[in-house]
Amino acid sequence: MKLNYRIVIFALAIVFGIVFSVPSLLQTENGKKITLGLDLQGGLHMLLGVKTEEAIKSRIKSIAASVKHFADREDILIENLTFDDESVSFEVLDSDDMPSVEEFAKKIEGATISKNGNVVTISFTPEEKKKIEQHAIEQAIETIRNRLDQFGLSEPIVAKQGKEKILVELAGIKTPQEEQRARELISRAAKLELMAVDEDRNARVYNMSDADAAEYGDIILPDAKNSQIKYLVKEIPILDGSMLTNANVGFDQNNRPVINFKLNAEGADIFGDFTGKNVGKRLAIVLDGKVFSAPNINERIGGGAGQISGNYTVLEAKDLAIALRSGALLAPIYMMEKRSVGPSLGADSIKASLVALIGGFVLVIIFMVVYYRMAGVIANIALIANLFILLAVMSLFGATLTLPGMAGIVLTVGMAVDANVIINERIRELLREGKSAKKAIEEGYSNAMSAILDANITTLIAAVVLYVYGTGAIKGFAITMSIGILASMLTAILGTHGIYQMLEDRIAKSRNYRYWFGIKG
Repeated sequence: MKLNYRIVIFALAIVFGIVFSVPSLLQTENGKKITLGLDLQGGLHMLLGVKTEEAIKSRIKSIAASVKHFADREDILIENLTFDDESVSFEVLDSDDMPSVEEFAKKIEGATISKNGNVVTISFTPEEKKKIEQHAIEQAIETIRNRLDQFGLSEPIVAKQGKEKILVELAGIKTPQEEQRARELISRAAKLELMAVDEDRNARVYNMSDADAAEYGDIILPDAKNSQIKYLVKEIPILDGSMLTNANVGFDQNNRPVINFKLNAEGADIFGDFTGKNVGKRLAIVLDGKVFSAPNINERIGGGAGQISGNYTVLEAKDLAIALRSGALLAPIYMMEKRSVGPSLGADSIKASLVALIGGFVLVIIFMVVYYRMAGVIANIALIANLFILLAVMSLFGATLTLPGMAGIVLTVGMAVDANVIINERIRELLREGKSAKKAIEEGYSNAMSAILDANITTLIAAVVLYVYGTGAIKGFAITMSIGILASMLTAILGTHGIYQMLEDRIAKSRNYRYWFGIKG
């Protein structure tokens, strides 16, 4: 026997495969584990819809807030600032200020501006509306994914389905409490607004209707702790959560959980300007349409920091901070379909998949030994090594194993042995032509290389495309197939070639070296 670089690399690959795959297979505490997907361990499947029209309304409201801040900052006198679902309108009292107002309005992306005397109306073009709706869906997908990542779930699946639907699959959700918490975190709008309390009329809030409040440009909001308490606040917010940069759980002087938030530079400026001009008045901190606190402004507040207090548990405060950090949903979402996959179904799937995998694996091993004799044994060594390496790579990178992924492993078994079949057939052809064992092995590998590379590279390209453009189950299949293809090229080409080179002297000295490759006579 003689060692060569091929057998050394192959041996190191086998050691790597065993070290990283065995803890995963045995589910020990040491090493990383392969995470099972929704179809194998059970969990929650949801199909969500997005109310995209609400995103346009929210954007219109945000423009109204920007107009108000611009006018206050530049000392431009405006009145009758109102907005509806389609546009923002206001009257500029001094005509000399109109050029500045028009210049400001032109900076609003996708907006159209119309004037009727000194009355300015800002609305969106049809193209911009479509863009806003599409962005709302994409933002909802990204926001939900960020929230679930911080929630601590492994490999949550969040993907667009159709034009306005979102598919969410959460593996490992087993109890009703976990399901409820996940659903609340996903669906929470987390829309933070800082709004001015209408001090002149707030005392009459209990005797006012929503229509009465609208006449003054106000809205009535309930207190988050006690729905019997109400506040009359200005409908146009001072600023909103789009200017939020961070939110973390803290504790107040009574050791109760609170959420500390931080604003960006623009938000900090607006916050500082407003608090400086409204000392002695109240500022309502509103989250999802409820007033969490309405503290008095004692002085100008710089730095853009604030605090949301409420009757939270630590877990509720943590989830709220996650929702705020990941960003508010631009448009509300609603449940279209929900179903729970029980762990018993996952156990049945695992059992059936293991039967298919083990059955196919054993049949392939038997066929190779019967048909190719010792060459079949060497191919089987490479096949076993291939499986260990595949599982080790999945474990190392924390990949999620799904039912289609197990199907990909079964397919990999067949593809991994296919390369050795091609090589063995080339070697047998050369042996029948009277070539020596050493020459037949070297030329056999050389002749088979192009066919093996072509087949594996084209299949790998298809697997990459499936992963890039597929979702959920298709990704799981593509991952295992891609890793299996790369591992099979290492074991079937490099590994078995190294074994033959190590044993070439023994093969050449044997009485009937043709028998090593299943050639009779």
